[in-house]
Amino acid sequence: MNWQVSQFSESNDFARLDPRIQKWVYKQGWQDLRDIQKKSITPILAGNTDVVISASTAAGKTEAAFLPACSLAADKKEGFGILYISPLKALINDQYRRLVSLCDDLDMAVTAWHGDSSQARKKYAKQNPEGILLITPESLESLLMREPGWVRSAFETIQGIIIDEYHAFVGFERGCHLQSLMHRLEHLIDRHTQPIPRIALSATLGDMDSVQSYLRPSKLIPCQLIQDKQARNTLKIQVRGYLNKPPPKTHNPDGITSQPSSADEKIADDLFGTLRGESHLIFANSRRRTEHFAVSLSDLCERHHVPNEFFPHHGSLSKELRFELEGRLHKENLPTTAVCTMTLELGIDIGKVKSIAQVTAPHSVASLRQRLGRSGRRGEPAILRIYISEDELNVNSSLGDKLRLELLQSIAMLRLLVSEKWYEPPDIHLYHFSTLLHQILAIIAQWGGVRPDQVWGLLCKSGPFRRTTVDHFKTLLSYMGQTDFIVQLNSGELVLGKTGERLVNHYSFYSVFKTPDEYRIVVEGKTLGTLPIDSMILPDQHIVFGGRRWKVKDVDSEKKTISVTPAKGGEPPRFGGGGMGIHDRIRQEMYEIYRSGDHRISVGDVKLEFMDEIGQNLFREGLEYFRDINLEFDRIVQLGSDVFIVPWMGDKLANTLVAMLKSSGYEASAFAGIIEINNANKSEIGECLKSIISSPIPENTELAKAVKNKHTEKFDHLLPEQLLNTAYGAKAFDTEKTVLWLSRIL
Repeated sequence: MNWQVSQFSESNDFARLDPRIQKWVYKQGWQDLRDIQKKSITPILAGNTDVVISASTAAGKTEAAFLPACSLAADKKEGFGILYISPLKALINDQYRRLVSLCDDLDMAVTAWHGDSSQARKKYAKQNPEGILLITPESLESLLMREPGWVRSAFETIQGIIIDEYHAFVGFERGCHLQSLMHRLEHLIDRHTQPIPRIALSATLGDMDSVQSYLRPSKLIPCQLIQDKQARNTLKIQVRGYLNKPPPKTHNPDGITSQPSSADEKIADDLFGTLRGESHLIFANSRRRTEHFAVSLSDLCERHHVPNEFFPHHGSLSKELRFELEGRLHKENLPTTAVCTMTLELGIDIGKVKSIAQVTAPHSVASLRQRLGRSGRRGEPAILRIYISEDELNVNSSLGDKLRLELLQSIAMLRLLVSEKWYEPPDIHLYHFSTLLHQILAIIAQWGGVRPDQVWGLLCKSGPFRRTTVDHFKTLLSYMGQTDFIVQLNSGELVLGKTGERLVNHYSFYSVFKTPDEYRIVVEGKTLGTLPIDSMILPDQHIVFGGRRWKVKDVDSEKKTISVTPAKGGEPPRFGGGGMGIHDRIRQEMYEIYRSGDHRISVGDVKLEFMDEIGQNLFREGLEYFRDINLEFDRIVQLGSDVFIVPWMGDKLANTLVAMLKSSGYEASAFAGIIEINNANKSEIGECLKSIISSPIPENTELAKAVKNKHTEKFDHLLPEQLLNTAYGAKAFDTEKTVLWLSRIL
């Protein structure tokens, strides 16, 4: 103990913490604070700066924020001292358990407040607001709307706002909502000129300049970045390749088969043999594949007469089933592997997990980094295994399959993660009119009535919706009036209309995010199934469903149906690219890998092999085809009666090219960043593209007019078409970048 005291006493920062917190740290048996924990003390105690703490999972971010924040709030008994905001209820419950012992030593209350919290706990906190309040954005919205008077008195003593898993907010509609909530809270408690410091925590943040500015767009106080520079645990990576042979031909008139692929069966066998006996996470990206692998692995346990260790975890499961699995992982007393979607990607405390398995290409580098952070705790190496299957090639195989794009994308993401330490930067230039509409209604509900200039000043002029112009704002208010969401009184104040009251009073109003819409795929009046749609769908383009290629006849956004007819052409590309908006940098890295002919990862001066023999063979097949059709130099290639554009750029540019070509009369579609133009020739397409760059650059908004399924955010269906086109255009297209790219390659 004497040695520990002398270690801590050397740190002037540590000595500034409340003595009871110092004592609590000693009781944990820590020999010293971690680097980020030391660096965070002074700026947080100063109370005049925002702080972003970026460090890997299990690096001590929670303590880095709470130790100094609790020192500030330790003796505040009349009102809450710290507001902690989390994207997940489960994470709030975890943090509550972690904070109890610290708060007991400080005689400080800690309250978990969300939809599953007991009414008794909430009632007590209302009568005795003090200490730390752990809350979701949606519950905070409910309090601001329903009880602004109580919020004003209970929150006026707040010393700081801690935002956990900050990357889950930045650039998304939920992040815009959070910005607005914090801004409204400061105005409510008269702190808009002396802002409440914001402390953001995350393991995966890219482009730190934009991240810091996003935390407080007004920049009223500075923002300090604290990053973990210490070397992390050893990382072990392997990519395993699988050759998927086609199932036997069936006479199903729809051509849709539900038979598991031969590669999936082999992957399940390998997962069973490698993972059984310890605890792991298997990420399958979609709910369908999550259930598929969970059942396959459970069946293998039964076949081998051993207890089942493999369980699904996704958002459609009941909370009881999810809690039961999370509890089993956390106890660490039984080997347990969760087969999951993104639900276990964030920082829920699930105990010690030996490794991470990914059974499809990851959809982003940031997501891959977040998942990898779930393993390798307590001094052990982090282990990542990626299982990639590619179809056996034949004369009808698609260009994407011949290029082995799923494998190539996985390799590119690994190299960017390990060698470049790169993650996708947030897109902070979106409009989020859906969330603006929501916030207008929320503010009116909070105050009963407000003037238009007050709403403009709070949300747009000084708030998070700064990209909104006066014309945008007037258009939105006018449309909300026409649809009876709001009514303007003779006094000029805006109040809720009947439609607005119904929406605001519904329990689902408080959240601003939604899952992708499920569209029914219909052919000649018969439903083939449903497909979650989170990317652009245009009439006459091709989509892939149930192992077949279909041509889109019509999209009905109200009925959520896509009418299709069978499409001619070769086999459909098996890999669609992820549907999540692949970044330019990833596709450029894919190109560089094939251009150099070397897939290995560089660590210092050493190039490391990380693929098994089948994976290497699949890579060589893709590389050989890349060279055969001269893709190092050609971006436009003729294959049979079709033309393909391979830009090696992100999905925004691919979407823009498709929209431009369709507006010129061509049948164009995009799969995994490759644009396919049916029944065309290369010279015609070249001339068409030249005419595009010689013409005035179209607005992103203009291209959006042709898209039917533009409802990507929760309240988009309530927006006027003009604003919907503006918002969707900014999210899906980039005409300026596309024209610049065309100018370089033509």
